[in-house]
Amino acid sequence: MTTPTATELGTRWLASAGLRPTRQRVALAALLVGDGMDRHVTAESLFAASMQTDERVSLATVYNTLRAFCDAGLMQEVVVDGSKSYFDTRMDDHPHFFWEDSGELTDAPADQLEIARLPDAPAGTEVAKVDVVIRLKRA
Repeated sequence: MTTPTATELGTRWLASAGLRPTRQRVALAALLVGDGMDRHVTAESLFAASMQTDERVSLATVYNTLRAFCDAGLMQEVVVDGSKSYFDTRMDDHPHFFWEDSGELTDAPADQLEIARLPDAPAGTEVAKVDVVIRLKRA
């Protein structure tokens, strides 16, 4: 049995969410999931990675494609500082480390996180999700 290529894995990933496999989507999907590893990317870092391939796409296309992937449930957006967005291919609920010195976002061990209690949601609302980003700096 042959190992699937990055393009094949990307195409399957798109199909799992019912997304049409356009040339640009397949190219970006291959970069995101083509090796089977989870990724935390910014639009700019994915754009830079795409520039190293034969299938170049514009930065606007990268932004639009990441939004489509999030809307389809393939990725989740992690906002740091209210202005910097990272896009995560790992879809389960899990905390993140944000490394202030390098600007890198990595997964934090979920089994070590305990949230004992949340504040009551205001009347007429419910908690949809809790995002945990732990900011780190070198000592």
